[in-house]
Amino acid sequence: MSLRVLLAVVVAVLYLSPVTLNRAGDRTEETPGLSYVAAVYEHQVILNPEPHVPLSRAAALKHMMRNLKVYEEQAARAAEQGAQIIVFPEDGIHGFNFSRLSISGYLETIPDPLTEDWNPCTQPDKHNHTEVLQSLSCMAQRHQLYLVANMPDLQPCPLTSHPYLDPSHLPCPPDGRWQFNTDVVFRSDGSLAARYHKQNLFFEKEFDTPPRLEVVTFDTPFAGRFGVFTCFDILFHDPTVRLLEKGIRQMIFPTAWMNVLPLLTAVQIQRAVSLGANVTLLAANLRHDSKAMTGSGIFTPSTSIYHHAFHHPGEPEEGKLLVLRIPVLDSDWLATQKQAKRQGETGGKGEAKGQGETGGEGEGEPLSASLPTLSPNPSPSPSHFISSMMCDPFSFVLLHGSEGKLTVCDGPLCCHLRYQRSPQGGNTELYALGAFAGNHTANGLFAMQVCALVRCSGSEVSSCGKAVEEAESRMDFQLEGKFGTRYVYPSMLGSGMVVDRPDRIEKTTDGRVTMEHSGMTAGLVTACLYGRVYDQD
Repeated sequence: MSLRVLLAVVVAVLYLSPVTLNRAGDRTEETPGLSYVAAVYEHQVILNPEPHVPLSRAAALKHMMRNLKVYEEQAARAAEQGAQIIVFPEDGIHGFNFSRLSISGYLETIPDPLTEDWNPCTQPDKHNHTEVLQSLSCMAQRHQLYLVANMPDLQPCPLTSHPYLDPSHLPCPPDGRWQFNTDVVFRSDGSLAARYHKQNLFFEKEFDTPPRLEVVTFDTPFAGRFGVFTCFDILFHDPTVRLLEKGIRQMIFPTAWMNVLPLLTAVQIQRAVSLGANVTLLAANLRHDSKAMTGSGIFTPSTSIYHHAFHHPGEPEEGKLLVLRIPVLDSDWLATQKQAKRQGETGGKGEAKGQGETGGEGEGEPLSASLPTLSPNPSPSPSHFISSMMCDPFSFVLLHGSEGKLTVCDGPLCCHLRYQRSPQGGNTELYALGAFAGNHTANGLFAMQVCALVRCSGSEVSSCGKAVEEAESRMDFQLEGKFGTRYVYPSMLGSGMVVDRPDRIEKTTDGRVTMEHSGMTAGLVTACLYGRVYDQD
C-alpha cells in the first residue's frame, strides 16, 4: 500500500477517530525543514462595464490584457520574494455578470493536459486563439513559478450526442458547445500542467456544469501533489471531499467569494476548511467592494497569513499580495525526499521570507478548570426562540451574565456552551447560542448541522443572526455539539475580521466535536462548528 493510499484512509478516519489539536502544540506529520514558499494575490479586478454586450475577440483581449498586466507585476513581486507557486482568483482575468452569448469573445479552447503536452509560450502556433494561455504560460516561465489562474474555456460538444447513451453525460447545450469556468495550472517552464472545470456553479448563466465530475491534481518538484477546486465547490462533497479521500492535503482555491456574515465570510470559511479537513489551502479572492468581495489567505493546520480589506470613503480599492513559507504536507513526496536525503541527494529552492501578518500561535491553557462544568446530558436551556440566520431558522438561547452554561437543540442536534465573558468598557452587547439542523435553501441547496455562538446586531432577540462586523466582548468558551456527520469545520471570527485559531479542537468517534478558546485578540463576532451532511444534499 502506497503512503498516499494509506493517507487517504487516515484522512477518512480523521472524522471518526478521537483527534485533539492544541494551540500550544499542534500534531504535525510533516518532516521538519521541508517547506516551500507560496503566494496568493487578491486582485482588484478591472471589469467590462457592459458585460451583457458581446465584444469582438480583439476588444475582449484588450480588456483581459489589462488584468494580465497586473498579474505580471504581481508574479514578478512574488518571485522576488522566493515564491514557488502563485494563485490568482476566479474571474480575475475576464470579470463576471456575462450572458452565455456576451462571453463568447473571451473564450479560449484549453487542451486537456492529460492527453496532450503543450507549452503555449514556446509553441504559440499549435492552437489558434490562445493569447491568454500564452500570456500565462510565458509569465510562469519568465518568473520560474508554478502559476494558477482562472479563465473561460470553450469545448466542442457534438449535437448528435445522446444523454441516455451514458448516464454520466449531460446532453449538449442547444448551441452545440460547452462553456466552462476553468482553472489552469502552469509549470515553471510554462507547460500546461492541469485544467479543472468548476463543478458547482453559483448563478453563472454563461457557463455549463461539466458533463463529468473532474477530480484534478497536479505534481510539483518542491512540495508534491496539489488538488484544485473553485469557489462554491468548497461547500460540496464533489470534488472537495473526493480530493481528501485521495489523500490530497494541499489545496488550490481560486474564488470570487461574496462575504456573508455571520457564518460564511471568505477568510472564515477558508480557515475552517483548513482546520476541519487538516489541509493547506491557498485561497485567492477578488477585491470588489460593491459585491462584498475580499478575503484571501494561505492557511495550514498550524499557521496562516490572510487579508480582508475594509473600504473607507476616499480610499482606492487595491489588490493584495500574500507570501508565506509553509510546510509540505504531501506524505509521498516527503517520504521520497527523506529517502533521497539518506542517500546523500539534495535539492530544492533557497530560503525566502514571507511578507504580511501571520496568524499568532501563542501558548494557551485548557479551560476545563475555569469554565462552568457541563453536566453529561444537559437539558435545553429555557426561553429559546427562533430567529433567521442567513435565511435559515435557527433555534437560539441568550447568554446572560459574565459566565454560564447553555444548551440549545434543533431536531437531532444539540449544542452546548460554557463561557466566561469579559465585556470591554461596560458594553451591553447581546450574544446568543444557536443550533440548526436541516436544509439550507437560499442561494444553493445543501444539508447542514451548525452550532454557532454569535453577537446579535442589536438589543432585541430578532437581531440575533443578523450581520455584524464589530464586537467588544472577549469570550473564553467551550462550544460543543454532537453531529450526525464527520465533516465539521470549526471557525472563530473576531471584530474587524480577525480569524483567531482555536486553542483546542477535539473530535470523538460518537460524533462529538468540541472547540475551546481563551485569550481572544479581538471581540467575538462568531464561533462556529459548521457541519455539512453531504449525503442528505
